Amino acid sequence: MLSASQLANRLARDAEAVCRHYLSAGHRAGNYWIVGDVANSKGKSLYVHLSGPRAGRWTDAATSQHGDLLDLVRETCGLVDFRDVADEVRRFLSLPHPAPSHRGDADPPVDRPAGERARRLFRMTKPLAGTLADSYLRQRGILRAALHQALRFHPSCFYRDLVTGRTFSYPALIAAVTDPSGAITGVHRTWLDPGGDGKAKVDDPRRALGGLLGNAVRFRFPAHGPVPVTAAGEGLESILSVAHVMPGMPMAAALTANHLAAFRLPDGCRRLYIAADADAAGRHGAERLSRRAQALGILPLVLAPELGDFNEDLLRLGSDRLTVHLRAQLAPEDAEAFLPT
Repeated sequence: MLSASQLANRLARDAEAVCRHYLSAGHRAGNYWIVGDVANSKGKSLYVHLSGPRAGRWTDAATSQHGDLLDLVRETCGLVDFRDVADEVRRFLSLPHPAPSHRGDADPPVDRPAGERARRLFRMTKPLAGTLADSYLRQRGILRAALHQALRFHPSCFYRDLVTGRTFSYPALIAAVTDPSGAITGVHRTWLDPGGDGKAKVDDPRRALGGLLGNAVRFRFPAHGPVPVTAAGEGLESILSVAHVMPGMPMAAALTANHLAAFRLPDGCRRLYIAADADAAGRHGAERLSRRAQALGILPLVLAPELGDFNEDLLRLGSDRLTVHLRAQLAPEDAEAFLPT
């Protein structure tokens, strides 16, 4: 089994090929590869030595980050655990995977908490506006997604096929999952087709990482104080579709029906709108959350789509009809406060 320094040296032997693969937005200039940053942005802040005694060493002049090509792979792929970095490097170098060790005294691998990995991945993202993720949501009829701070873009997010173990990198829409205090507990990743043709062509283009139970992707929640009226739903795009026509109401996407049922309600909530998907799992999650809300003295009101979910309504029926449909389901004071007249 090669050590970290040996893997870094193997990468340094062909530093330009590494850069062309992981930093494809850059270009060669003399003895350097020049690119914007470790997120593979266009620019000229980060430079990598391509040959000589410092081959493979890199520095980002804007952030003072630096390291070797092993560090570069870790940063560009958004990895934390060394074993994941080593697997990615072996894949790139076409090296065999090491046989499992049977030594009883071997140090166990470091397994950092999923929440820590999620926060690190979110720190590596960039603003949504003008990115492939923004374009993807616009194709789904969601035109103002870039206003939501919970949504970000990663140009080259690590993806592992859970069946074959093969690893890839795809651009991805990243959504921050937060607890009631606003602290990031996890992320939701939607891997995207690099050519702009919707989601990436993989078996499961959506995955969550970190702590989801009781938490959610939150939109328009105030930093402090009570939240008297809120809406909660299951899917990210379904809730974003409701937010598209009711941009002022605080909303939360719990991401699955089971997590919707367990969503922790905000302090001071008096009315809870539950944006339920029109399937058995969605109805069951909405019913369970409704019972919890009632037990807390909160009035639950279910918002039902006309079709399968609210994103389907927005795409196929249009925002005007979705507005009319929602108006009929809101309390009069909420319709007046949150829907356009």
